[in-house]
Parts: sequence; C-alpha cells; structure tokens
Amino acid sequence: MSLRRKVWGIIEVAKPGDRGSRYFDIFILSLIFLNVLAVISSSVQFYLEQWEVFFDVFERFSVFVFSIEYLFRIWSCVEDPRFQEPVFGRFRFSMQIMPVIDLLAILPFYLPLFGFEDNRSLRVFRLLRLLRIAKGGRYFVSVRLIGNVVQSKKEELVLAFGMVLMLLIVSSSLLYVCENEVQPDVFSSIPATMWWAIATLTTVGYGDIYPITVMVKIMASITAVFGIGLFALPAGMLGAGFVEEIQKRRQMERSCPHCGKTIP
Repeated sequence: MSLRRKVWGIIEVAKPGDRGSRYFDIFILSLIFLNVLAVISSSVQFYLEQWEVFFDVFERFSVFVFSIEYLFRIWSCVEDPRFQEPVFGRFRFSMQIMPVIDLLAILPFYLPLFGFEDNRSLRVFRLLRLLRIAKGGRYFVSVRLIGNVVQSKKEELVLAFGMVLMLLIVSSSLLYVCENEVQPDVFSSIPATMWWAIATLTTVGYGDIYPITVMVKIMASITAVFGIGLFALPAGMLGAGFVEEIQKRRQMERSCPHCGKTIP
C-alpha cells in the first residue's frame, strides 16, 4: 500500500478495526470541540485578559494541525476514484462543501499574513473559526444521514420553498396595496411589508407591524393559515426521507457485499 493511500485511509472516516484512523478521528473531534470552547470563552473579556497567551498559543497549534490535515486531504484525495485526475480531481475535491469549510476555518489566521490588518472589518472573519465545529460533520453518521435525506428530496424541497416564496410575494403585495393608504409609515413599500409576511407565515407574529382594516385582517388570517400548511410540507418531506434512508441503510446492512442477496 502506498503512503498516499495509507494517509487517505487514516484521515477519512474510521473503518471498523482501523485503530490509526479511529485515533485520528478522536483527536480531530476533540480539537474541534476545544476550539469551539476557546472561541466562546475568548469572547468574555475577563477570560481573554487572564488567558490571552494560552488562547493565542492554542490557536496557533490548532491552525497548524488543521492546515496539515487540509493539505493532506488535498494531496491524498486522488486515491478516491471520483478525484483521480491529479489537477482537476484535486480542484473538484477542494470545491466540495467539507473541504471549503476546512479552508474557511483556518483562513482568518492567514489573512494578516497577506497584508490584511486586524481592523474592525476583518475581525468579522475571525468568527469563521466557529466553522470548525462543522468540520466534525464528516465524522458523525447522523450528519451524513441528514445530508443524504436533503439530497434525495432536493426537488421536492425546492418546490415547497418556491411555493412559500410565491405566497410571501403575493401576500406582501396585496397587503401593501390595501394597507398603504391607511398606514403609509408602517407599510411604506412591498419590501417593508415582507417583514410582516415573514412573521405571519412563520407564525411568529412579533406584533410590531399589523393590519388595522377588517378586510386586510381577514386576508392576513388566510395568509397565516396557508403559512402553517406550507411550512408543514418540508417537515413531512424530510420525515419521509429519513424513514426511506433508514430503511435503505438497514437493507444494505442485511445484504451480502459480494452477491447482493439479503442475509436472513
């Protein structure tokens, strides 16, 4: 087995019986968890003043480890049949969601090295360090299950969200036309009215913007009822997708890897 294939096997999700990969997964997950705690703790001024040196050293160590891990993933990804091309394959791999998250998680540390001063606008990018918690997604079966469900139901979800968007635009436009003359300051434009439509469709109802005419109140009530139904659609789709995915996994576990027949 080549060194590159061995590295790819270690940094990917641990396989049964692979101690090296399992220890690596535990180490990376622990480091991600500690990084999230460090980011949260460093936002408290008292802890930042008391442990500033520790936070700085731990940040440098974490960035070093995550950078090496990222480079190893880019280097060894050609062992995956989907990314076999030396250049284009690595580029395709680097554009996947998890490698992008890996890069964004370490990017804030390197920005000052390229001439970006740590001013107020740049400090926003330092919050990207919290993306390190998303790096743990590749190690949890449940997270991958969610991804598979969303992937399998993406057409239905796009259709459902399209219907929600259409109802949002229609209800906002109608309310603006009917209520603008009565409350010109509150319903000053269709975009401003969309805030009311979003709060109504999601059944949040903040109460900061509301209609006062009887006809528009009836219209708003109908919009709220439709909102409950439309927002229940994605939940039902995802629930059905989870059931299908779990049944598929159970079927695969009971199937022979060689002949594909079901094992009794």
